[in-house]
Amino acid sequence: MDPRLQTRVQRYGWDLAADDYEPSWSAQLAGVQATLLATAALAPGEQVLDVACGNGQITLPAAAAVGAQARVLGVDLSQRMVDTATQRALLRALPNVAFARMDAARLALPDGGFDVVLCSLGLMYVPDPDAAVREMWRVLRPGGRVVLSVWGERARCGWATLFEIVDAEVASEVCPLFFGLGGRDALAGLCAGAGLERIRQQRPSATLAYADGEEACRAAFVGGPVALAWSRFPEDVRDRARARYLDSLAAWRDGAGYRVPAEFVIVTAVKPG
Repeated sequence: MDPRLQTRVQRYGWDLAADDYEPSWSAQLAGVQATLLATAALAPGEQVLDVACGNGQITLPAAAAVGAQARVLGVDLSQRMVDTATQRALLRALPNVAFARMDAARLALPDGGFDVVLCSLGLMYVPDPDAAVREMWRVLRPGGRVVLSVWGERARCGWATLFEIVDAEVASEVCPLFFGLGGRDALAGLCAGAGLERIRQQRPSATLAYADGEEACRAAFVGGPVALAWSRFPEDVRDRARARYLDSLAAWRDGAGYRVPAEFVIVTAVKPG
């Protein structure tokens, strides 16, 4: 898929998924988000940028961690996600956090303005992740650090069949790079190629728990990256896709629900200074 088209697909897809993302994914991803934040070890006063911030799941606790005298900025391609995150920050009375719509590969920010750049489960959707990491390098001060996470190996993510099921219906790849960064040392290599050093990697695992098939399908098709394709499917195609997806999860059936294995990669790296 053309990179510009892929960017538009992601932008409008996440606009559609914004309302359903919180109920579908907040609890499922709480563990890996907590691990990323613990790994980041944010200190009071640090200036933080959260790239592909979504609804602020990482941005808001980061703002609380660095304190009112620091600045935290969350940026995302989806305006609906930015609006949702802004409202969540207002409800929590966090005056030191702001949100803006930006493309991760073209950050409209000055050089060297941040101590830490975070990106939680966002790089898989960027058509040019190399450009995005180079931009993170650019906006970091010397000695600053990045903390990144992506989904792990395809074979270790039980829900991975989702993309081939949707791709079969749209005759294209909706997330062609999704599992590429989860392979072996791919994310670490991306950081090294951008000039980052002192690279460390960990691979936490998790279980995605769904009460029933309807909940599993809602998370996959409505609250996730295939939401734009799903919004255009007629009901017969939706029925076929749901059935195929639940068949692919059969090995993880647990009573009426599902317990689906997942893996993540978390990498930390430092800009030479």
